Amino acid sequence: MQLDICPKCTHTLSEPAAICPRCGVIFAKMAQTEARNQRREQQPESENISQLLLHVNGGENSVTIGIKAAFLIMLAMYGLKLIFTPILTFPDSGWWLHAVNLIFHEAGHVLFMPFGRFLHVLGGSLGQLIVPTVVIGAFLRKHDTFGAVVGTWWLGESFLDIAPYINDAREGQLMLLGGVTGSEVEDYHDWEVLLTKLGMMHYDHALAGISFAIGTLLMVTAILWGSYILWKGYQIRMI
Repeated sequence: MQLDICPKCTHTLSEPAAICPRCGVIFAKMAQTEARNQRREQQPESENISQLLLHVNGGENSVTIGIKAAFLIMLAMYGLKLIFTPILTFPDSGWWLHAVNLIFHEAGHVLFMPFGRFLHVLGGSLGQLIVPTVVIGAFLRKHDTFGAVVGTWWLGESFLDIAPYINDAREGQLMLLGGVTGSEVEDYHDWEVLLTKLGMMHYDHALAGISFAIGTLLMVTAILWGSYILWKGYQIRMI
């Protein structure tokens, strides 16, 4: 008599079974997961955007989904706190991610330094937007949709982080990295320099509002997107 073997732990089965008595794997669910993986491998490399953005990892267990859901709830709570923080007080709100953004902001200045004064100054704000954008692309390339969700939330937070800086271009009251304000040192405040060169200083509050609105939209989109991905993953898990 030929014995069956568990495809996961290679335990020999003396009779047909739905569940491996050693490792507990459910053969039907394992077969479904393998079939999905095979279909994904057989798909052409040029996936359309909806397939890419709505990809769900059906192989995750309930614990993993639960941890991701808890993390998403935390992002939603902090996101709402930031969204309803007055635009002028946001950098002083004690939000730890502001310090992380600052690292990439300063790195952006260095990165864009060879491209002239204007891009050198703009590079700070670009730097803190480029990094989360790269994170989103890297996760999507790996078909890690939830990672892209977190990256999108971070990108939105970065837009919120930049908004008060733009809003302060005329007043120059925010304390900057050097321990001075824009009103104390000439040609030091990034957005004062940028908007002066562009002749758009009178649009500082409007541009700040646009940055804040984009950030809010991205953060809300990330929470809704992540909720959908986790819900679909949970539904697949329950099949």
